[in-house]
Amino acid sequence: MGLALDGRVAIVTGASAGIGEATALRLARAGARVAFAARRLDRLEASVAQLATEGLDAIAHRTDVTSLDDVEALVDATKEAFGRVDILVSNAGVMPTSPIADLRVDDWKKMVDVNINGVLHTVAAVLPSMIEQTSGHIVTIGSVAGRRPFPLGTVYSATKFAVRGLAWGLHLELGARYGIRVTDIQPGLVDTELLGLVEYEPIREGMAKGWEGKRQLQPVDIAETVLFAVTAPEHVSVSEILVRPVDQST
Repeated sequence: MGLALDGRVAIVTGASAGIGEATALRLARAGARVAFAARRLDRLEASVAQLATEGLDAIAHRTDVTSLDDVEALVDATKEAFGRVDILVSNAGVMPTSPIADLRVDDWKKMVDVNINGVLHTVAAVLPSMIEQTSGHIVTIGSVAGRRPFPLGTVYSATKFAVRGLAWGLHLELGARYGIRVTDIQPGLVDTELLGLVEYEPIREGMAKGWEGKRQLQPVDIAETVLFAVTAPEHVSVSEILVRPVDQST
């Protein structure tokens, strides 16, 4: 019996660490040929080399999702290497949270550029081939913040609300007409480097104190959630999955 994703080709953005890395590895080990995409090429190449020792096929492609040219080059490289694209996991994201009254407009623009425009770029790049083959699966990595804002994360939450709305609309436009499935995965708190990159110190300290002794989600938990969605029967579209740690009380 073959693996669940035998013959499928996947692209995962933000694949140099955290959820993206775990997801790309999991899809590869489920039989997919995977393009690892992110800005940190050395990390991508390390993952690809690791998979090669397991006899699995993957490529690394340096990609900045804020550049449509970069994302189109990624899709071209994937199709050149593997012939097609069946799954897109649009995971790249940033979270430079701060009080809205601080007016850190550059941070707001960065979140919009990566978290919204980056998703739009990846969708635009893969959609023509998915429409042509009348199949495909677009997975966005949203957030519980896309269901309810949290203090100090107003703009970040707004970007994840946008991603949730985009995923819903994509299903309406692409599902029945083209056979393209769309899933928005909405994690709660995950143990990744994302929070550690938050520059606003009170948020980092408050989260660390609030979660002391509690269990966070791990990147592999979200990777398994993605795998569940993309291995559903072809007539099933898993539209949204909200995944939270048991210890998350909000």
